[in-house]
Amino acid sequence: MTVTQSPFVPPAPRPRQSPPSTLGMMRIVYNNPLELWGEPSYNEKWISIRPRIGGPMVIANDPGLIRYVLVENAKNYRMAKVRQKILRPILRDGLLTAEGEVWKRSRKAMAPVFTPRNIDGFAEAMHKRSVEFADRYSVLERSDISRDMTMLTYDILAETLFSGEISGEPGSFAHQVDRLFETMGRVDPMDLLGAPDWLPRFTRIRGKKSLEFFRKIVADTIELRKGRIARGDDVPNDFLTLLLKAEGPDGLSRAEIEDNIITFIGAGHETTARALGWTLYCLAEAPWEREKIEAEIDAAMARSLPPQDWLAAMPLTRAAFEETMRLYPPAPSINREAIAADRYEDLEIVKGAQVLVMPWTVHRHRAIWDNPEAFMPSRFHPENREAIDRYQYLPFGAGPRICIGAAFAMQEAVIALAVLMARYRFDTLPETKPWPVQKLTTQPQGGLPMKVTRR
Repeated sequence: MTVTQSPFVPPAPRPRQSPPSTLGMMRIVYNNPLELWGEPSYNEKWISIRPRIGGPMVIANDPGLIRYVLVENAKNYRMAKVRQKILRPILRDGLLTAEGEVWKRSRKAMAPVFTPRNIDGFAEAMHKRSVEFADRYSVLERSDISRDMTMLTYDILAETLFSGEISGEPGSFAHQVDRLFETMGRVDPMDLLGAPDWLPRFTRIRGKKSLEFFRKIVADTIELRKGRIARGDDVPNDFLTLLLKAEGPDGLSRAEIEDNIITFIGAGHETTARALGWTLYCLAEAPWEREKIEAEIDAAMARSLPPQDWLAAMPLTRAAFEETMRLYPPAPSINREAIAADRYEDLEIVKGAQVLVMPWTVHRHRAIWDNPEAFMPSRFHPENREAIDRYQYLPFGAGPRICIGAAFAMQEAVIALAVLMARYRFDTLPETKPWPVQKLTTQPQGGLPMKVTRR
């Protein structure tokens, strides 16, 4: 008799059965917005409401509506004010927060870095840094895998986009990332109440030192590279050099270059780090899935394939990472604001309405996914991928503002997972009880303490 293995259901807030009070809502939004969403958010195509705080709001779960807002009529939807109030103090005019002509200039300047040819070219560097990290790693009774993945993705980012020339120490960097997102990377109650911008926000005051730390890294990194260019050194034609070449009256200002560098140092690696940590956790709790992936990795390694071919050669590894991003989307919310009144089918969207596309709820929506709360990588196996609508799965967003580094992140993740899982096995401990918390990214509260053993 064949015994069917029940899929692993990782921890997540249960849908609310009733709305919270105004004070309760403010507390939830500040501490963990993932705990705010009620049953309708996981069942309805869309929800149009006027909350007690703020103006009219539409929560968009339907793939057709999401496509309409993010792609077909994207010109009518700008970045939402609340989102900008969180991100702009950190990233200023970086690619994630810039709008209009500034955004267009930045996107154009960075596009050459993320062509398929260039991304293939990054594979060797990704592999090199992953191997070096694995060489330093050791058998550990307890290690915070969440922090470890932050260190690894920092190493990869430094090598690929900055050719190893980021100023500062990785250990300090990981600590300051946590500090920055703990303080500035969340909604401030004053923003929810619509307080004027001149009133100080306690969260931003607390995060000021971490932000200054990042700004200093960026300034020092730029000066190091500009010094080499001025001396006539043979500098790499990487992300940093391309941005510096784009400086000028018709290109990027010095401030915009700094903002884009901090965007990629701070946010560009953080999303991948969180997704890698959650993936190792989910696989540890679903060892029957891990066995398949270990066998796939071993077979690919035995063929001595070049790293740029690993993504295609390891579909099960990729599927596990994609399924993890479905359950724990690195960016759990996409916020827009209607510039003018609009209509989609029978939904009226008034001018100024906040339109929330929530990958967190869309990825767990009961009308879209089968057994949505379960970890089932088979959803993303090659034979099943066509059943997934482009706009029901949004780990990198969609439309003109889709993440420019999506292909980079996918290649990086598979290479890192393959190198680590070929050597080590990661298992949960009795104290491994992560709880997903939204602080810009979906982070594991309490970290991911796990046991590392050699395979």
